[in-house]
Amino acid sequence: MGFFRDISEDIKAVVEKDPAARNALEVLLCYPGIWALISHKPAHWLYKHNFKLIARMISQCSRFFTGIEIHPGAVIGRRCMIDHGMAVVIGETTEIGDDVTIYQAVTLGGTGKDTGKRHPTIGDNVVISTGAKVLGPFKVGSNSKIGAGSVVLEEIPENCTVVGIPGKIVKRGNQKAEDMNQIDLPDPVAVELECLRRRIVALENKLNGSEGHCDENL
Repeated sequence: MGFFRDISEDIKAVVEKDPAARNALEVLLCYPGIWALISHKPAHWLYKHNFKLIARMISQCSRFFTGIEIHPGAVIGRRCMIDHGMAVVIGETTEIGDDVTIYQAVTLGGTGKDTGKRHPTIGDNVVISTGAKVLGPFKVGSNSKIGAGSVVLEEIPENCTVVGIPGKIVKRGNQKAEDMNQIDLPDPVAVELECLRRRIVALENKLNGSEGHCDENL
C-alpha cells in the first residue's frame, strides 16, 4: 500500500540524513517528525473527502503529542524529513515537494492578507533551517536553502540560498541543498558592511590623491 511505502521512505530519509539516527526502529519509536507525518496522511485523506472536523481533530491530537502542527489540508511530498520538529507550523494551503528537510520552529504560513491559496509552495529538495518563516502564497524553487531565522516574503528561484530578515538571495547556482549544513551560509549584513568599507577606503584614497595634487599646484 502507498501508506506503508511512504512511511518507509520517510524513515529511510531520516536514517540517511540524520547522523544521530542509528536505525529505522529508533526513528519510528523516537522521532516526533515521523509520527506527525504518519498522522497527517489519514487526516489529509479525510480532509479531501470532506470529513474536515475529524481531520482537524487528528491533526490537533498529533500537535499535542509531537509539538508539530500540520493542517490536514497541506500537501506533503515523499521522503519529507521534519527534524526535531518542535513548534513547526504548516498551513492549510501549503504544498511541499519531495525530499524536503524542515527543522524545528519553522513556519510555512500566511500573511493574513490573502484568500484561497494563502501559504507557500515548496519545491523538491529544499532545506528550511531552524526558525525560518516562509509567509505567503509564492513558490520556493527546488534545490534551494533557507538559512536559520530567515523571514521569506517573496518568491525564490531554484538553486538559491536565502538568509536574513527579510530574506535575501545570497547565492545562486546549481548546487543542491542536500548537505544539511545550516552554518556556513553567507551573512548579507557582513557582505554589505564589507562593500561599504571598501567604498570608504576608495573614496579616502581618491580624496587623499586630490589633496596631494592641490599641494603640488601650490
